Amino acid sequence: MKKTILGIGILGILLLAFISLANIRVASSTKAQLFDTVDQIPHNKVGLVLGTSKYLSGGQLNYYFTYRIEAAAQLYHAGKIDFIVVSGDNSRENYNEPKDMEEGLIERGVPKDHIYLDYAGFRTLDSVYRMKAIFNEDVFTIISQPFHNERAVYIANHLDLQTVGFNAQDVTRKYGFKTLVREKFARVKVLLDNLTNKKPKYLGPQILIGTGLKQEKVE
Repeated sequence: MKKTILGIGILGILLLAFISLANIRVASSTKAQLFDTVDQIPHNKVGLVLGTSKYLSGGQLNYYFTYRIEAAAQLYHAGKIDFIVVSGDNSRENYNEPKDMEEGLIERGVPKDHIYLDYAGFRTLDSVYRMKAIFNEDVFTIISQPFHNERAVYIANHLDLQTVGFNAQDVTRKYGFKTLVREKFARVKVLLDNLTNKKPKYLGPQILIGTGLKQEKVE
């Protein structure tokens, strides 16, 4: 019994150590690539907005969504990006993250023909990987909250893509507590994905940004 308890304790310590290592590695290696202000961030042709639901399960507006859309529109109007890819999930009927993001950007004055929809951004890895595989872009700006940008830019670095992250306004720790806890484990998953060279489930035909062609919905 004592050996079992000891073994569980050791495994628990190793797990906590690995989680801590993953968090430190992701944060420290991407720090110089993240920007908080429009004035400091360099210009890139394309900005990638990482998807999230517009509404929470209780029907309230999701601040993560609102702040990302506001940040993307701010970059566009400041001339720091020329086109925007909104990448998210629409795998279920009546659930369409990219379309919701497109509508939010149009409401904030971004022209529709400067917005491209990626309907197969089911994971952060998918969204980042598909920027090169589908949209033929290997230099771009990632737009999300700071914790998410760290992980997305880390993934991009592993894929030899040249990215910077623009930090959208963050939420309060109370509001985002569950998300931050999940993020700890997501960073462990990133390290494992890198080791196994994980790739998206869906790819598809290439879309050249600036030609007016749009990505079709994934069935």
